[in-house]
Amino acid sequence: MSNRGSGIAGNPVLIGAATVLVIIVAVFLSYNANQGLPFVPTYQLQAELPGGSNLVVGNDVKIGGSRVGAVSSLKPRTESDGRVIAVAGLKLDKDAGPLPVDSTLLVRPRSALGLKYVEITRGKSSRMFADGDTIKLAQAKEPVELDEFFNMFDARTRDAAQQNLQGLGTGLAGRGESINTAIGAFRPLLRDVIPVMQNLAAPDTDLRNFVRQLGAFNAIVAPAAETNASLFVNLDTTMAALREVARPYIQDSITNAKPALDEAIRDFPKQRPFLANTEGLMRELRPGVRALRTAAPPLSDALGAGIQVLPNTPPLNKRLESLLDELKTFSDDPLVPRGLQSTTQAVKALDPTLRFLAPAQIQCNYVTLFFRNISSLLSEGDRNGTWQRFIIVTTPQGPNSEGLPSSGPANGPSQDNHLHTNPYPNTASPGQPKECESGNEPYAIGKTVIGNVDGTQQARTDGQ
Repeated sequence: MSNRGSGIAGNPVLIGAATVLVIIVAVFLSYNANQGLPFVPTYQLQAELPGGSNLVVGNDVKIGGSRVGAVSSLKPRTESDGRVIAVAGLKLDKDAGPLPVDSTLLVRPRSALGLKYVEITRGKSSRMFADGDTIKLAQAKEPVELDEFFNMFDARTRDAAQQNLQGLGTGLAGRGESINTAIGAFRPLLRDVIPVMQNLAAPDTDLRNFVRQLGAFNAIVAPAAETNASLFVNLDTTMAALREVARPYIQDSITNAKPALDEAIRDFPKQRPFLANTEGLMRELRPGVRALRTAAPPLSDALGAGIQVLPNTPPLNKRLESLLDELKTFSDDPLVPRGLQSTTQAVKALDPTLRFLAPAQIQCNYVTLFFRNISSLLSEGDRNGTWQRFIIVTTPQGPNSEGLPSSGPANGPSQDNHLHTNPYPNTASPGQPKECESGNEPYAIGKTVIGNVDGTQQARTDGQ
């Protein structure tokens, strides 16, 4: 049995459906090309122009002669001084942006028939237009219109054209008989063209609207002309490859196209709800797909690590089985909820105390410094012993000095006979300044200080 019958070429319905799908996609892209191809990110700007200059929606936008986008909208706007300007929406390819803020615009003719395009000249500024910004009117140049172009036919040029016409007239002189014979040959054409022109001129034909709509259609398709041309080139390549199966398979697909189209007419209305839901789903998936641009590499690494880790999980799961059984037994114990409740109440009761004491270690590192200093005190020293020893400290002389009984804090008169004590230094606890006061407070010479010293000290200590 031949294998050709088992492929897509052996199924005329699939070939017909594929042909219809290609035509539908081509028509869809052609009609929507002026709004940009689907699923292609764009860079959009607003441009203020001195006038519309016969621009229409769908006209090209070029940079350096290369097409980078199209005109997506065009509307007038009245300025405060009474002038009426045009505001054009430019939908550019993402690769064309961002544009420097000193870029300029010029509306130029594309053909002698009035087709225009917008030319952008990139500036050199380091600042760029953001998506949705407006290019100001001062950066748009006045275009050269067709009547200004014809002004180049000055008197000298007109004289030269007149001489050319005279030369042509001299060349045709003496050939009147031949011209008459040619005109006589046109008589049958002119006679037969009369009913054709009558049909075209009839109001029912609506030739004016046809020409207008044809012009609008060509304006819409113009931005996608190169894409359509490449589509036909690719179709030619495809048809050349299908030449061997043109008979009888493609011939049969054309013959059976009518039943396929009839079936599509019956089925497509039923598919509309599905397509509408699919469109909504794709719209909702856009933020997630956009986030995947940055999340894809970490996800790829995670999946690669998972390939190596997952084969080792079954033994771990078996070892965890007994642990989970014990946890289940523990959770089923009626005393456990009571214990958890009591623990929760204890934690809540300790919460204010912990929040007040926590900064002493978390912010100021006092607990660690205390144990470090105790260790140094008991281990370091000299040949006479460690630093943990008692020696006589000479106290300053004066009233209420620490060397004799006192009736109040030492307060002069000498600079040294002053009491400095701070039993509750600030540790950045709730309600206190954010400072680690103990160990950082300055020594106030000639001044008695009891409690917190003036000013805010640094919010860290040694060892942090």
